[in-house]
Amino acid sequence: MPISFSPIHEDGRWHGSTWTVDDEDALAEMIARVALGQSRAVERILSATDALPADYPTGGFAGAMALLTVEEGADAYHRDGWVFQVISWIAAHRQDDDALIRAPQMIKADKGLDGLMIQFDEGDVARVVICEEKATENARQKISGSVWPEFANFETGARDNELVATVTSILERSGDADADKIVADILWSDARAFRVAVTVNETHATEAGRRRLFKGFEGVVSGEVMRRRAETFLLDDIRAWIASIAAKAANIVAEAEEQADV
Repeated sequence: MPISFSPIHEDGRWHGSTWTVDDEDALAEMIARVALGQSRAVERILSATDALPADYPTGGFAGAMALLTVEEGADAYHRDGWVFQVISWIAAHRQDDDALIRAPQMIKADKGLDGLMIQFDEGDVARVVICEEKATENARQKISGSVWPEFANFETGARDNELVATVTSILERSGDADADKIVADILWSDARAFRVAVTVNETHATEAGRRRLFKGFEGVVSGEVMRRRAETFLLDDIRAWIASIAAKAANIVAEAEEQADV
């Protein structure tokens, strides 16, 4: 698998992991598959239930390239944010084989939920996990200025209509016949949790650095520590690394298009 994890935590405040990319080529292929609309094929290999198909689709190449590249004169933030959301989605599947996880959005600048998971406990729905995923050079500023306010807004119930629609869609896709009851159970009983995933540099790569980075989490999301998950991905040069993995994925898409034209 392309990503491995090392556990991190701050007692009583939050728990989570740091990520390490072990196989960039495998990761790039998964990103390319998602860009081409094959997220379900990637899900199967991440769940160890199947292998990636040898063939690629015969269309969708232009749209995939638009997700993986940056137009001349444009900044890379939207592309980088989308690629990081895909990586975070891959990480979430690797961390929880049984969860239902919404596939990445196929729009670079989508302003809705970054991600959403439905987790199970011994076969029963345990919680819905609201995810915020940020590729940034200023991790603490992004978390305190953007992520915490988003989580606080969800905690008030102000965006429950968005949660209902998204959770219902995921459950219906899974074939669950009683989606409405499950939605009621996990939302109206407040069985929700929060997951923040963020790129970091050496400043926030130590225990003390992570303590500063996620300061205030328990003030925004109260209750048991399982409601607060924190994930970090250490990169020396965030923009350069994401540009590199995106370029590898774009090359895979380009090669698939060439084969489709043969």
